[in-house]
Amino acid sequence: MPSSSPSPALLMPQVLLEATLQRGADAEPLQRQLHRRLQEAILAGRLAPGSRLPGSRALAEGLGVSRNTVIAAYEQLSAEGYLRPDRQGTRVAALARPAAATARARTGDEEALSPGQPALAQGLAQRLAQIQPTGAGTRFGLPLRPGVPALSHFPLAAWRRALDRAITEAGPGALAYGEPLGEPALRAAVARHLSVARGVRCSPEQVVITEGAQEALSLCARLLSNPGDRAWVENPGYRGAKAALRAADLTLHPLPVDREGLCATAQDWALHPPRLVYVTPSHQYPTGAVLSASRRLQLMEDARRHGCWLIEDDYDSEFRHTGESIGAMQGLLPQAPVLYVGTFSKTLFPSLRLGFLVLPEALLPRLQGPLGELLRGGQRHSQLALAQFMENGEFARHLGRMRRLYRSRQSALRQALQQHLAVPHQIEGGQCGLHLCVRFGSAWPDQALAEQAHRHGMAPSALSGFALPPGPADNGLVLGYGNTPSELFAPLVQRLSGLMQAL
Repeated sequence: MPSSSPSPALLMPQVLLEATLQRGADAEPLQRQLHRRLQEAILAGRLAPGSRLPGSRALAEGLGVSRNTVIAAYEQLSAEGYLRPDRQGTRVAALARPAAATARARTGDEEALSPGQPALAQGLAQRLAQIQPTGAGTRFGLPLRPGVPALSHFPLAAWRRALDRAITEAGPGALAYGEPLGEPALRAAVARHLSVARGVRCSPEQVVITEGAQEALSLCARLLSNPGDRAWVENPGYRGAKAALRAADLTLHPLPVDREGLCATAQDWALHPPRLVYVTPSHQYPTGAVLSASRRLQLMEDARRHGCWLIEDDYDSEFRHTGESIGAMQGLLPQAPVLYVGTFSKTLFPSLRLGFLVLPEALLPRLQGPLGELLRGGQRHSQLALAQFMENGEFARHLGRMRRLYRSRQSALRQALQQHLAVPHQIEGGQCGLHLCVRFGSAWPDQALAEQAHRHGMAPSALSGFALPPGPADNGLVLGYGNTPSELFAPLVQRLSGLMQAL
């Protein structure tokens, strides 16, 4: 061999030379460290598919480790499918890289994976960790928590009768899996109700019964986008939607909200074209704004022109407190590029875990097969009971009672804020739903105030927790009134006011 042969180090990709291994009593075994560094480089695309790795002797000399350490790491990676030996040595296998790895390669995120952790799972945890917490996850039963209906007013006796009848009439057959897209009776009942109450254009075949609105949002993201696609979200906006879109490895682009709802300009469409747009047009969450008709029509026209889909979340617009109910955006135009999402968590009770997704007619041929593979048709007795509950008029009667109750509670909370909140503030929303948004100056940090309120037996949410990222104007509280009796609002607001003055 000529003496001028290059050294083994010069033959190695730079990424391998940078794979510094930790040594010492507290360090991981070198074999495990090397395995993890090579795995990360392959998943992130820094070691391209088909590229040939140096021989075990050369890599060992370059890294200053024993050859057995390299051989063991190579063998483990080969067994896991990251490497493939051939006659010329060891090459990087061609992988369909997980969504999380694609995101790391695209953003330059080179955070190491913990040993033994699945790459996709940790990537998902990292993406969801970027969402601002509201701190309300364990405070369900406390007063002022947003999104909680008046559970003590639910007609349990009528629901029990519906369940008993469903179990009796369905027999043992309902213990098996049902139709993947939901019980036909419930899909038909939902389609009829939405047509009358919300102006939604749909047939029962377009309705998919889901495990709450969250599953519906996840299905939209998983079936209609690819990892790395862009999704528009309202800012501030619903955290659950951001979680579903992030879990699908979409890039979130926040758009501001004003008195007319989502603000999407021609420049936004030109510079940041989306694949999906999440919007709450009838009652923006959490500000309470209503998307104006002109913006609704423009949004649908722009979506058609750019080939994207709109996800309309109509989470609590059954409870309109002033004027006539505002119809769904989906029903404004025939063949609208809108997927309509709803839930029974607000109209009935959260633990029911039933929601629905209305697919555009044009998507039915493409999505019925995939949905049949993803869904399994569970909770059949609850679905059948709910279908009866809707068909016999109990659902409509319950909605009527709740509208009157929530209208009274919203008025009582607004009056308490005006009388007892002794700091400058601005009240937003209240025409619909189960909460009010209250903005105030940055002298009273909302995250700290929400934590103090929890210590004093209340569960408002910090407005900044819904923003991405929070700005100076995103400081305030989101106050729920659905689960709080009217007579408690005055003392609760007085307590809040005292906490703000102390801050």
